[in-house]
Amino acid sequence: MKKLAFMFVAMAALSFAACTETKAPEAPVEEATEAVEEVADSAAAAVDSVAAAATEAVDSAAAAATEAVDSAAAEAAK
Repeated sequence: MKKLAFMFVAMAALSFAACTETKAPEAPVEEATEAVEEVADSAAAAVDSVAAAATEAVDSAAAAATEAVDSAAAEAAK
């Protein structure tokens, strides 16, 4: 009997919820697409600049390490 009463209460709650449903206004797809493309372009530019800085740092460190190894090898050869 409790299950039957619960089912009627659930159906009543669902019917009230269905009656008061309001839809959110939809944003135009074109505006959303343009916004996403703008953010993607900005992110790509940021990634490119960070990658360029990282490449420069790695190249600089590699050159310093090579110079240090060459110097140590020259000292060892004496």
